[in-house]
Amino acid sequence: MPSPRPAQDAGPQPGDLHGVLAPLVADAGFELDQLDVRAAGRRHTVKVVVDSDTGVGLDDIAAVSRAISAELDRQEHLIGGSYTLEVTSPGVDRPLTGPRHWRRAHLRQVAVRLHDGTSFTGRVGAAGEEAVTVLVDGRRREVRYADVAHAGVQVEFRPAPEHEVALLQEEGTA
Repeated sequence: MPSPRPAQDAGPQPGDLHGVLAPLVADAGFELDQLDVRAAGRRHTVKVVVDSDTGVGLDDIAAVSRAISAELDRQEHLIGGSYTLEVTSPGVDRPLTGPRHWRRAHLRQVAVRLHDGTSFTGRVGAAGEEAVTVLVDGRRREVRYADVAHAGVQVEFRPAPEHEVALLQEEGTA
């Protein structure tokens, strides 16, 4: 029976890479949202998800990808072999797990399931540090992040209805 590999030979660790890649992504004006490293033999796939409050375009992805690739080539010990780099922005199916995700979903329609089993669909209003306002059936509802079991943006093929946007914009004046 083969003995387990020592920890130092276990391959790249996302924590090691995060410390190297996060500043590069930040210098480009984005946030490192997710880092995933998978190994298949000696080959690795490094998936980097970047995001910002103003969105991420294809040119942005290309620039960040070049910067990350150059840094990984300079610090080849972090990967320990050949790799495939995937740089992307979060998809519409990303769960809303923290205040920044809710802020970025402002005025988007979301499906929400609370820990108590209650489910509803609504439109995202102001997102604070502990809770978000969601317009549900024409009424503003404050939802604490701690109460959310799962939430995700719903795909819409037309702009948000003006009356819903108006109700959410009134929240700052109410």
